[in-house]
Amino acid sequence: MPDILSPLVGTVLPLSAVPDQLFAQGAMGPGVAIDPPAEVVDAVAPIDGTLLQVFPHAFVVVADDGLAVLVHLGLDTVQLQGQGFTAFAAKGDRVSAGTPVIAYDVPAIRAAGLSSVVPVVVLERSADEVTVVSAEGADILPGARLLSV
Repeated sequence: MPDILSPLVGTVLPLSAVPDQLFAQGAMGPGVAIDPPAEVVDAVAPIDGTLLQVFPHAFVVVADDGLAVLVHLGLDTVQLQGQGFTAFAAKGDRVSAGTPVIAYDVPAIRAAGLSSVVPVVVLERSADEVTVVSAEGADILPGARLLSV
């Protein structure tokens, strides 16, 4: 069972706590959310693979076996048109787990009145295929085991 590592520092929350219906109901896929501290943090690749998508506010990493993980930095952050985000990698890049992908300016997101919570979702898998390894409410560091598939 491959491990999915935490893409950033913060506190682990259940997806149901995310103030967005699609994520909270698991419509995007199973996973968890991370509530980051009020500072600029690096969002890193949660698995080894290729960056399928890199937006200013989100990225998807696909492993060689097809496992795909979405890291969505904040909610409704697409409307910021890249403000508060600095990309270190681009679509098509090969990354190892722990490779910085995007710098995330949490204070800027909160100042814009948006939620800074970060859903980490396993795409195209059912909830019974994904196990949450980290306890809800636990503090987590980048690279720590978060999910298992």
